[in-house]
Amino acid sequence: MTKQRTILLPVVGVLTAAAVLTGCGQEGDDAASDTADGGRPTVCLVMKSMGNEYFQTMERGAKAHARERGDLDLKSSGIQNETDIDGQVAAINRCVTESADALVIAPTDSRALVAPLKRAEKRGLKVINIDVRLDAGALKASGMKVPFVGPDNERGARLSGEALAEKLGKGAEVALLEGSPGADNARQRAAGFRAAAEAGGLKVVSAKTAHWETDEAYNVLGNMLTAHPDIKGVLASNDSMALGALKAVEAKKKTSVKIASFDNIEAIRPYVKKGRVVATVDQYAAKQAADGIDQAMKAIAGEEPAGWVKTAVKVVTADDLR
Repeated sequence: MTKQRTILLPVVGVLTAAAVLTGCGQEGDDAASDTADGGRPTVCLVMKSMGNEYFQTMERGAKAHARERGDLDLKSSGIQNETDIDGQVAAINRCVTESADALVIAPTDSRALVAPLKRAEKRGLKVINIDVRLDAGALKASGMKVPFVGPDNERGARLSGEALAEKLGKGAEVALLEGSPGADNARQRAAGFRAAAEAGGLKVVSAKTAHWETDEAYNVLGNMLTAHPDIKGVLASNDSMALGALKAVEAKKKTSVKIASFDNIEAIRPYVKKGRVVATVDQYAAKQAADGIDQAMKAIAGEEPAGWVKTAVKVVTADDLR
């Protein structure tokens, strides 16, 4: 009996952990995966926070595309928050353990995920990078060449920031809410917003990270508004933080403060229509996932994927939603 318990308990622990992940909605298989016949390749899609509407849209688009293609099994997973690097590492390891053929990833950190992705590549998985570009230096050091499917984040943020500058006029004080410091798209969007602010004569009086999260943005901007009561605008590096910024300006009774943002999620559009958010940027999350899957299938077939499949960015204003 003692030997039985020694053998069985870890298995129970693994099953319990898997049940918790499924119950939390952090991992979901496309319907095709449930009827896999062993003849089709398996593609893993690893995303960031599934509490973010942007990645919910990405997952829906990926599943629809996989069904439309009909020649692959898709396994999708996400993490609980934008800074959960360990959660993404665990997801990568699951893809390896489950003998997936390819891995499509939107990394939460552009450097930290390179090492586990290198291990996955060594085990035979084709790796495709979407949404947030992996760090070029870290990739070079690892000897990896990973195709990237995603937008020009700096250009998109600059266009959104230009809309805010046009609305506020020269000399207006603005705050910048940045994404996670380890993410390449956070750096690019901050650079684009700063370029727009400089060109439009805006004065960035405070810039801090809110790690892409709504609640953190609420607290961070609240403190900024206290320290800088003349702030007239906010450059939010994603719509989740913009939602937190909206709550903060309401709490401070400063609803005249205008916001420029990025992502074009459904929850932000009512505020765009009202003019509270002067602009957001659509980077077509579903299309990114679909293009990433297509690149993965090409790699599995032995084709050389493109270095950068540049996806579109489009500024969305109230005029676009009427």
